[in-house]
Amino acid sequence: MPVVRSLVLPAFNEAKRLAAGYQRLAPVLDAWGHDTTEIVVVDDGSTDGTLQEVARVYGHLPHLKVVQQPTNMGKGAAVRLGWASAKGAHVITADADMAIRPEHFPAIDEALASAPFAPGSRALNGSIRYDSWQRTLAGSLFHKVVAHYADTGFRDTQCGCKGLQLGAARVLGIFGLIDGFAYDAELFYLAQQLDLTTTPVEVTWDDVSGTTVRAGGARAILRDLRGITKSSYAVPAVTLAAGIDVITVKQAAVSVRQRGLVIARGLESDVVLFPREGGLNAISVAQALGGEITTVSPAALRGRVFDAV
Repeated sequence: MPVVRSLVLPAFNEAKRLAAGYQRLAPVLDAWGHDTTEIVVVDDGSTDGTLQEVARVYGHLPHLKVVQQPTNMGKGAAVRLGWASAKGAHVITADADMAIRPEHFPAIDEALASAPFAPGSRALNGSIRYDSWQRTLAGSLFHKVVAHYADTGFRDTQCGCKGLQLGAARVLGIFGLIDGFAYDAELFYLAQQLDLTTTPVEVTWDDVSGTTVRAGGARAILRDLRGITKSSYAVPAVTLAAGIDVITVKQAAVSVRQRGLVIARGLESDVVLFPREGGLNAISVAQALGGEITTVSPAALRGRVFDAV
């Protein structure tokens, strides 16, 4: 049976939490069917035996894909690599410990049938309740900082579980700049720039110990947040006649060893987006397909439909 959805799991030094996370996930996988669900684990430069534990815990599944960063690049970079590697029409990103209860994943999968972006939200009655009043207060203050710098009113940008149609995931992955934990806030900013239909799905979570977020990273997160609305998100692109076939574009991409592309379809033209480092490949594809090389920003793609290549 063909894969219809992909679960992307970024993992940095998660060897001690993978087994418990899988136990939480297993009933959902059983209900969905192992033959239709792909697991994409992105090892973000772990040093604790995460790869070996992935093989032990997930190795029996028929559609397991493991990709590895050579060094620790950050959660945002790991998630984008997972999106570029996934092949399911629906992509759900979750933390390896499954702190967001996987029982909510089917509702996210269902929401993606009609919306390109279905983020999980822990915000019950407009607020998120942590295990202590100090964390709850800190979370509320952080939301205000995110709302100010990222120009988004979404209450729970930092929820570790988000659903995206594959085309939308590829677009957001190509435009994204932030490698660290502030990538979540950037994601909502970019979705707003692209005018993606967003359908939040209410989720519940359990506080799992062992998080890889460190207090020392707070300054880097604030720096990244401040840069979101000031950044130029333009990427290389190839403009083609409307209606270009996905297979044709894929063949051209394979010839230059470029993966993770997406076609932004419009009434008058189609635009193939490339990652920032893919400019030379964009020139080659433009020559092969008779297209025009250009650059494009998120706002310029509003109203288009996105097809993953």
